[in-house]
Amino acid sequence: MIEFVLLVNKQGQTRVAKYTDSSLTTDERRALEAEIVRKCLTRVDKQCNIVEHRRYKVVYRRYASLFFLMGIDAEENELGTLEMIHCMVETLDKWFSNVCELDIMFSLDTTHHILDEMIANGCIVETNKGAALTPVQLLERAG
Repeated sequence: MIEFVLLVNKQGQTRVAKYTDSSLTTDERRALEAEIVRKCLTRVDKQCNIVEHRRYKVVYRRYASLFFLMGIDAEENELGTLEMIHCMVETLDKWFSNVCELDIMFSLDTTHHILDEMIANGCIVETNKGAALTPVQLLERAG
């Protein structure tokens, strides 16, 4: 199960945070984010993209100036999660035409809609880029 998704810049500032674990308070989430981000950003490129932290396995990948991090439980497949991160980036790239940190910051609602179409209740529900973007396109037309 996917417990959380974080999009973080190189300075360690969280740009998007999506949690499916409702047992964490806001302060606990903030502390968890700080610990995980510090741990992942200090690793060198030659190290593995999977880190264990508390009860989570954190799978992360860097794309340009953004880090995409997913916290998963012990049953989830790490390589499948890495592929899901890549699929999320490709989907965001398709929507924003070469996504960057500013796109995400200025279109936070759209970014959350896209992530919500791909991940629901901690499960991957859509990996098809077109199918994930169709509801977002409909919302854009209606708005």
